[in-house]
Amino acid sequence: MSTGAPMRPQLAYLTEQLNELKQHGTYFKLRVLDDEQGPVCTYDGRRVINLASNNYLGLCEHPKLREAAIDAIRRYGVGSGAVRTIAGTMRIHLELEEKIAAFKGVEACVVFQSGFTANAGTVSSLLGKEDFIISDELNHASIIDGARLSRAKIKVFRHKDVDHCEEKLKEVQSEPGRKLIITDGVFSMDGDIGPVDKLCDLADRYGAMMMVDDAHASGVLGRNGRGSVDHFHCTDRVDVQVGTLSKAIGALGGYVCGSRDLIEYLYHRARPFLFSTSHPPSVAATCIAAFDILQSEPERIERLWSNTRYFKEQLGKAGFDIGGRTTPASETPITPIIIGDGRAAMDFSRALFDAGLMATGIAFPTVPEGKARIRTIMTSEHTREQIDQSLEILTSVARRMGLDLGS
Repeated sequence: MSTGAPMRPQLAYLTEQLNELKQHGTYFKLRVLDDEQGPVCTYDGRRVINLASNNYLGLCEHPKLREAAIDAIRRYGVGSGAVRTIAGTMRIHLELEEKIAAFKGVEACVVFQSGFTANAGTVSSLLGKEDFIISDELNHASIIDGARLSRAKIKVFRHKDVDHCEEKLKEVQSEPGRKLIITDGVFSMDGDIGPVDKLCDLADRYGAMMMVDDAHASGVLGRNGRGSVDHFHCTDRVDVQVGTLSKAIGALGGYVCGSRDLIEYLYHRARPFLFSTSHPPSVAATCIAAFDILQSEPERIERLWSNTRYFKEQLGKAGFDIGGRTTPASETPITPIIIGDGRAAMDFSRALFDAGLMATGIAFPTVPEGKARIRTIMTSEHTREQIDQSLEILTSVARRMGLDLGS
């Protein structure tokens, strides 16, 4: 509620920058979800088909996850009451970490408060100013922030360019200090898959550590959704696996998997782990149930990929640019519709919403200038009727707005 007090001059620059966003047409307001996350739901009072969420497998509303959360609240209360290293490590936290480690086929796991803190906290604690990070240019912001916090020297290689990565390794191979190669397993804006196996080859050849952020690959790629590391059969070659509990898993949090020594080290040095209260027991219980679902209901992943293939095929036939022209080609349920101009992308997104489709516009600085897009994500729970209706809305609105479909 506004107090009516005048803006302090120290903060006037914020208003100026917001006005600049409005002038460029990239200012947005948060859409508010009025019911549960699903393939069709209510945002801002409007019933829409939802192509914007990370709820790949529909686990946000799975009845077994609901039951697990409610039971945990009854048994353990609503909060842990402390950080993990003081008094906030509950038995259910350890059960979750053991569940994830077994699922991923590694020695140990530690759960963080979010995927962002898992990445940033791990990178910043593993390396120091004498070390080197060799990072894909399109890696997630949390990796970039962790690299900056580590004070290590950062070498950026062109997106998925393994030869360029090797050039960067050669530049520093005679330098003292540790070397860490980092890639996303699935890149969140373009939906393409990182060359995990080929980067592992380089890590082996040059004695570098290997780290993969599998946030958008977990639950999507690999056996029962074990991720890109499993997809490429590189479990024993990746030193640090990062994942999230807030996308395909349907709840909240992030995690790091690897050797027992890696996890013990992060217990002692990862600042988000040391200084943040641990998960509510209801969230931990929900995540445990989610990993059970991945094992017992593989048909969800099969439906996800069936829907994804159909949606991509129909978008391509309609003439939409879904990557592969001026941007990487999507290989996963993340399917961008490349518009180019930021204002046009945001206007398109708003028009789609008015027509009954939730599909978020993404513009600079999240993606480079000139590569603004509508970012769509398919789920296992979308019906063919909903997908066809989405395609009809996309096509009709694009034509009405005069967007070039190339056909």
